[in-house]
Amino acid sequence: MYTPRYFNDEDLVSLHRQIEGARLATLISVDESGLQASHVPLLLDPNRGPHGTLFGHLAKANPQWKALASGEALVIFQGLDAYISPSFYAAKAEHGKVVPTWNYLAVHAYGQAEVFTDPARLLQLVSDLTDKHEATRAEPWAVSDAPADYVEKMLNAIVGFAIPIERLEGKRKLNQNRSAEDIAGVSKGLAASDDPTDQKIARLMSQGVNRV
Repeated sequence: MYTPRYFNDEDLVSLHRQIEGARLATLISVDESGLQASHVPLLLDPNRGPHGTLFGHLAKANPQWKALASGEALVIFQGLDAYISPSFYAAKAEHGKVVPTWNYLAVHAYGQAEVFTDPARLLQLVSDLTDKHEATRAEPWAVSDAPADYVEKMLNAIVGFAIPIERLEGKRKLNQNRSAEDIAGVSKGLAASDDPTDQKIARLMSQGVNRV
């Protein structure tokens, strides 16, 4: 990922927070047939390995699981994003030399995957994934709510994988390369938007970002 130094996020706690906050990740791998990508929910164990380990599963009918064991995988966690209008910049009124851009957060994780089909391990994985995403519900659904023979059938149709993160890249593009006046203008402009995501980016910017 192209990341100028003023957008680079190397804080492991921050990167893990973004990973755990992402509801769906993009899993990319390559083999002799070319690039393959799937969109999957993942679990992070932050304490397994120097950068943590990711866990997920694919349908057994999805050929990508065979490609995972043959080379490095890339997992993309896309965070908040917002379009930045040139009209937000104080510099627009000064000299007009401004262009649109996009502010966003993203994390890229790289590693060699291990695939597994052990039923007990798969059951634990899908149970943990379910518990994570059901946690906010008043009456959470659990895997154990489904008939055991049905769960067994579903587990036979998936392949699990673990990706120990060997390399982790984070990017927080929040106008750190602009003047304080421009940053304030962008934050104000996004805060006035009706879009909740724009407002969240504005709050991040108002918390303060490091400029060059």
